[in-house]
Amino acid sequence: MKPGIFKKYAYAWITAGFFLVSILLHWMFGWYAFVDEAREHGQSPEMSGYLIEMGRDTFENWQSEFLQLLWQVVGLAYFLYIGSPSSKENDDRLEAKIDKLIELQAGAKAKGMIEDIDERYLRHHGHAAPHGKTSEGRE
Repeated sequence: MKPGIFKKYAYAWITAGFFLVSILLHWMFGWYAFVDEAREHGQSPEMSGYLIEMGRDTFENWQSEFLQLLWQVVGLAYFLYIGSPSSKENDDRLEAKIDKLIELQAGAKAKGMIEDIDERYLRHHGHAAPHGKTSEGRE
């Protein structure tokens, strides 16, 4: 594993941690409630009944809350990242203009400077091509 993997994906790791802790606590407290309810009815708690009930409750919560939120946050962020025309157009145009200015000012050193900037800001393989065009404007 690369040393920066935790730092690079810190938000995902924190989110995964919150998810795991919350699901474990949900199932643990669910077990306590299941045991108490069984005792109130004079029955002994059975694991199979608990697993069915908690599975149902978990998937109900998953469907109503988590999937909706997941789609809204992650889905929309993904579409913005991959570049719907309205989300990427201005950034790519601005970056292309700045690259041209660097090329005008730096001459032969420009390519190395642009690659260095891209590397520092984790933008590999140059800039995205808006609307499927190359940096020269051809398809």
